[in-house]
Amino acid sequence: MIVREIVLTCSNPHVARAAVASIGGDFARRFSRDAAKRNLTSGAFAAGLVRRFSRRARNGDWEGVGEATRGADQPILSGLRYILERGRELDEDDSEPAENRRPAAPSFSRCGAPMARGATAFRPC
Repeated sequence: MIVREIVLTCSNPHVARAAVASIGGDFARRFSRDAAKRNLTSGAFAAGLVRRFSRRARNGDWEGVGEATRGADQPILSGLRYILERGRELDEDDSEPAENRRPAAPSFSRCGAPMARGATAFRPC
């Protein structure tokens, strides 16, 4: 699943930095400027937003990522861009009740996913 791949790979600041650079254009310039305002690299800022998105996103947010990737020439970059844009909004809006959020665990329940937060072992297939 593309969404799972985006979350797993772009939670790494080095991968996230390269992905933001690959998106390029005004988006990458604005994003890097926003990261610098927070005294972060674009990769660290992006990776943090991806991780927070995976914990805070609601069902509609996950569906939005799916829509962003569907039919795109570069689905991973399109999905990441959606996550980063929505992740900033989620960062700003912590007033949403927890019961409206979808927990991240179900999307990581497939084989090859981390067994627990911070774990180095992966679920067997």
